Amino acid sequence: MKRLFATVALLATLIPIGHAAAGEIALYTHAEFRGPQVTVRGTTTNFEHMAFNDRVSSVVVRSGTWELCEHKDFGGRCIVLERGEYPMLNGFNDVASSAREVDRRRDRDGYRGDGRNEHGDRNDRRDDWRDRRGDDRRGPPVELYGARNFSGDRVALGGDLHSLRSKDFNDRAGSLIVREGEWEVCEHDDYRGRCRVFGPGRYPAMEGLNNQASSVRRVR
Repeated sequence: MKRLFATVALLATLIPIGHAAAGEIALYTHAEFRGPQVTVRGTTTNFEHMAFNDRVSSVVVRSGTWELCEHKDFGGRCIVLERGEYPMLNGFNDVASSAREVDRRRDRDGYRGDGRNEHGDRNDRRDDWRDRRGDDRRGPPVELYGARNFSGDRVALGGDLHSLRSKDFNDRAGSLIVREGEWEVCEHDDYRGRCRVFGPGRYPAMEGLNNQASSVRRVR
């Protein structure tokens, strides 16, 4: 009996810790955190179930890092929001339909569990894609273009890049092609500022990030 009570007491101390560690995001129907509000604490595949589909106009990320997507089941365009306040969702107003927390934790060696280094870049040497495939007919995983409609200068990426300055392409991308994976494009170095997630496809314009991209990384 004493052992049973000890076990119950231990669980009682662990449960609040787990709850506190979970991410939390508050969604508002109007800009500047006005209007009806809902709080999300876990993966939500469809806002329709809580009568909040296509209604989000501002956000407060209270803990964790969150991916907000325009379609249910995390389809369509997505943006990644870190802890902070977002009084307006420029280019993403009244379109969100699903949300989930994204793991951004690092391990003790300076790399995160997904194999990224201190800049958040993957350490998988993906820039050797030509050698591993034996040819380059498919092209690199990501191509950035200096103007809309896949025109202008071009930069090919095979892995994460914490600053496009190293490619002399900072704030220059106007369109892109994603051939594999899902990639997060951010307006500042080191994946900061406004970010959007692009899945496989051709994007003749980068709505909300035209000529503003400074870093790129693979998220899936």
